[in-house]
This record gives sequence, C-alpha cells and structure tokens, in this order.
Amino acid sequence: MIPSIHKQGTSTAGLIAYLYGLGRSEEHTDPHLVASFDGLAPDPGRDPNATEKDLQQLLDEPLCLLPANTRPDKHVWHASVRAAPGDRTLTDAEWADIAHRVIAATGIDPGDGAGCRWAAIRHADDHIHLIATLVREDGRKPDHHRSGQRAQTECRSIEADYDLHRVAPGDGTGAKRPTSAERHKAQRRGRDRTAREELRETVRRAAAGTASETEFFDRLASAGLLIRRRIAPSGDALGYTVALPEDRNKDGAPVHYSGSKLAPDLSLPRLRERWTGAPTQPPSVRASTPASARLDATGAIWQAVLLIDQADDGTVAAQIAAAGEVLDALAKTSAAHTRHRLNQAATAFERAARSHVRAERGQEQALRQAARDLVHSGSALGRGEDSATTAMLIDMAFFFASAVAAWHAKKNHAQQAVAALQTAQHLRVAYRAAAAQPMAVLRQQGQRLALHVRQRQAGFVHQALPELAERVLAEPGWHALAATLADVESVGHDPTALLAEATSRRELDTATSISDVLVWRLRRSANLPAIPRTPHDPAARGSRRKPLPAPAMELTVKAASDSARRL
Repeated sequence: MIPSIHKQGTSTAGLIAYLYGLGRSEEHTDPHLVASFDGLAPDPGRDPNATEKDLQQLLDEPLCLLPANTRPDKHVWHASVRAAPGDRTLTDAEWADIAHRVIAATGIDPGDGAGCRWAAIRHADDHIHLIATLVREDGRKPDHHRSGQRAQTECRSIEADYDLHRVAPGDGTGAKRPTSAERHKAQRRGRDRTAREELRETVRRAAAGTASETEFFDRLASAGLLIRRRIAPSGDALGYTVALPEDRNKDGAPVHYSGSKLAPDLSLPRLRERWTGAPTQPPSVRASTPASARLDATGAIWQAVLLIDQADDGTVAAQIAAAGEVLDALAKTSAAHTRHRLNQAATAFERAARSHVRAERGQEQALRQAARDLVHSGSALGRGEDSATTAMLIDMAFFFASAVAAWHAKKNHAQQAVAALQTAQHLRVAYRAAAAQPMAVLRQQGQRLALHVRQRQAGFVHQALPELAERVLAEPGWHALAATLADVESVGHDPTALLAEATSRRELDTATSISDVLVWRLRRSANLPAIPRTPHDPAARGSRRKPLPAPAMELTVKAASDSARRL
C-alpha cells in the first residue's frame, strides 16, 4: 500500500474534473465516490442528478466562509493511495475504510468533529484519490505537517490488517518516484520508463568512477543529455539540471530535472564529496583490458566485503556507495548477454547504497578506482577471458550484496536490505549467463585429465572439505574444479591448503554450486588466468599478474553467509 502526497493546488474544480474525467490516456474507468467527510457528498460519477460543481461547492464551503484576504492560495490537498502489484482487488467498502484511516492519520480530518472536508474517488481497480480543502470547519488550518510520513505509517498497519503485500517502511532517503503525469506521458510515448527514471540511470552511470566535475559533465554531454549549470557570481557551479532532448513540455521546451530531484546523492554537492581525494592514477596503468580491470575490481570488492563486519558504520556506508559505482560501470561495459540483468542489479543496488548513515569518504578509493578502470578499459566481449573474469566479478559482487543485505538488516534499514537482496538475485541470474561459456571450457579440460589425475584432485577435496566432498564430486562443475586444481598444482601451490583458504571465505553449503565458487576463488588466489589460454593466444604471453592482497585469503564474513542462506 503506497500513499503519495501530491503538490497542493489552487483549483478544486480542476482536480475534480481530472479525477472524474477519462484520464490523459483514457485510463480512468468508472470514476465514483467511495467515501467522504460526512458520507453524504454528491457523486457525479454514479448519481445522474449530481454534478462536479455540486461536489466542488460542498468541499470548498468552509473556504468561502473566510474573508477573501485570509483564504489560502493553495487550498487543495491531494493524495493517492495505491495497492502494491499482485495485491487482490479491494472492494469499495474496503477502500472507504482505507480512505478514512489515511485521512485521519494525516491530520486532514482527525476525528474531532471540525476537520477538513474531503472525498475519496476511485477510477481504477488498484488505487483511490483523496481530495480535501485545507480549511477546517472551525476556520482554522489543519495540522497536516509531515502528512506523507503519517500516511506511510498508517499504510503499514493497513497492510497487516488486510493481509496485503508488506512494503518495507521508508526512511526518506529514497529517490523521488515519478508522478502520475510523468508515468502517463511515458505510456503515451510508448516508453517503459519515465524521463525522470531514464535520466537518473544515465546520470548515475556517468558519475561512476569520475574523478572531477569536468569529467562528469563531459560524460553527461557524451550521453546526449541537455545540461544547464547554475553559476555563482564567482563563476563556480552551484548546481545543474539535465533533460532528454526528446522530452518536451506543452510549449516545446525541454523538461529539466536537477540532480537532487533525480536522487539525493546526485546533487552537485554530494557528487563533489566523491571527488574529494578521488583516484588520480591513470586508468591505463592499472587496467589496460576489460579482463584485467575485472580482476582488479574483484579484488577491490573482496576487500570491501572484509570491511562490512569490521569497520565503523561510516566506512561501511562509503564502501557500499562506491560498490554501486562498480556495478554501474560493470553494467555499462558488459556484454549483451549479461547487460540486462546487470542493469537491473545496478538499479536495485542504488536503493541499497543510500541510508541515513553518513559515508566517511576516503576509505573507498580502491572501489572508485575499480569503477574508473572498468569504464576506461572498454566493453568486454562475451567469451574467453572477458567472460570468465566477468563471471568471477559477478560471483564476488553477489557475495558483497548478500553481506550488504545482512548489514542493513542489522541496522533496521528495511528498504535497503530488500534492495540488496534483489540485487543479489539479479546477479545470480547474470552469473549463470556469464559463466556458461568459461565453465564449459574448464569442464572440457577437466574431462580430458587422466583418471589418476582426477582421482588425486578428488583426494584434495576430501581432505579440505570432508563433509561436502561427495556433493562437490557429484556436481556438474566438478570437472571444472578438477581442471583448476590441476592448474593450481602445476604452478607450485598446495591444492589442499588453497582449498582450505577458499573454503574459509564462505559457508559453502549455502552456495548453489560449490564447485563454481571454488573455481573462481582458487583461480584468483593462485594468480591463474580466469580461463586457460591456448599457446597461440597472444594474451597468454606476459600475463603474469601481481599477487592479490593476503587478507583476501584469511578472513570470513558471517553476515554475508547468513544473508546468502536466505536467498
């Protein structure tokens, strides 16, 4: 149950005409009254003797009784209450009860006998509109301060009483939802998303891994957005607005949105916080190819996982925000077969990255550098090393999202915890798409191993994972793990010791495929290519990489494991 408080208006008649009309796209069906302040208001929708003017005059009567010079200019209060997708269709009587409860909770008509006059109009199965005149019967103004928050609280109770979908309670850090006018405009133009939503994603992706204000605005321009900057007399930018070139108002002018209206963390002051101490190392030095950028990002994400349970709240919040930039950069540079799910993961994680915990900047530069490297290294191909390192990074990002969900749950950040779990679910699907080809190559390599070699690798698994060994050996990915263990042994590592380290990183019995998890952990830890290269592969020459930080092989994160168990 989602309540929305709209802007106060000046015309009761105009709003009533809209609510009883056909709608902007003829989407209004059977408009009619379901409740009112006294239960006797005229219903121009179903009563042939009632008119819209009758309803308007009744609602505005307390306003007209005031001296003209004391009447409020914006006297029309308007809210909508919408059922969640998937909820059953409520009856008119149920909507009437909901209307009374929300109106009382907001202070519009608190039940003291002198509240504002109001009406509830239904013109669709899944929502009602509430309209009220902001003058009480006793001539005073209503106490409707923070009416949106009050309505949200009451709707949580309504969901429980009517056994409806439970919406996680908000905390005021979410991005502003599109208005009904914006949604209808998008529908008329055949778009799946509103201009506000498209701009939010474009600006967020443009900001991922940027190191300066200049770079940020250059990326916005490259994305094809129309940009306006608010300039102070000193010449410094105070803010900015963006618009889609094709999104115009009735006068043909572009419809601009400020960064803060897209999302709280996209205002220019909040973006400048990211650039304080931003990475200055040229991307080409760290990651010259998409595959190497993904490997570096995997290490950075793992280090962030280690901080979730160990660092103070401000540092964790900074890690979570910067990880959102990594997901944005990964989605932006991903191959076609993973792009859709990675886009969904990045969009879901946006909500998980904002809370009332203030991010302590300066501790997240490894992640911001990783996002920067991903963007500058270019788009990955959907095969070979690129696909393998993408799968490796997604696997680690899934682990991180699960840990974030657990951290938010501990802090009672309900919406953020749900968003992190949704992110993990999208990443799970993206992983399957990215891992299919490289895991097939590894399985084929494992199947070609001599029987005695595979038996030796199985022995390593029994030694390191005695309770899970039989499950691992029965998984389709066992041959890929056997090939990886053979590679580990060939470069001089102790397979049993490395397996033990890989096992300590996660409660493996919660994994969908233990073999897959171990393959990527082992290949990272042993400094192996993500996928075996043929002798004729140019990338195989000179591909030795700097060892990953030792802490990545030593610590566990219980919160992430607990959260992963619930997925």
